[in-house]
Amino acid sequence: MNLLDNNALSGSSRRDFMKGSVLAAGGLLLNGLPFEASAYTKGSDMLKVALVGCGGRGTGAAVQALKNTGFPNVQLVAMADAFRDRLDESFKNLSENAEIKGKLKVTEKTKFAGFDAYKNAIALADVVILATPLRLPAHSF
Repeated sequence: MNLLDNNALSGSSRRDFMKGSVLAAGGLLLNGLPFEASAYTKGSDMLKVALVGCGGRGTGAAVQALKNTGFPNVQLVAMADAFRDRLDESFKNLSENAEIKGKLKVTEKTKFAGFDAYKNAIALADVVILATPLRLPAHSF
């Protein structure tokens, strides 16, 4: 047996170790805080969400957030993307989804396009969905 091989000694992989570490740290963080500190307490029971990154992944994440039955008082109030066409397509798709229609509160004034658009969307929200790519697509240059 190679003593440098962690898997041979412990029977677990690095992935298992990382998963366990993250779960333990998250549990300690939540258990270490009083409930009031870990719950949303900004003065309203409505949670305002902004979407930054309006491609397929971002649009899907917004739908999931708005359909969340565990916290039904949630609204999408702002959207931002580097490209206006992606923003408009995402908004159109969200507008056509009957399950979330009443929770879509984005207006023309709260749609932001451009490389600094995220700053405006973040300023309007309690929670931000960040669904941006790791790099810009080649056609953006």
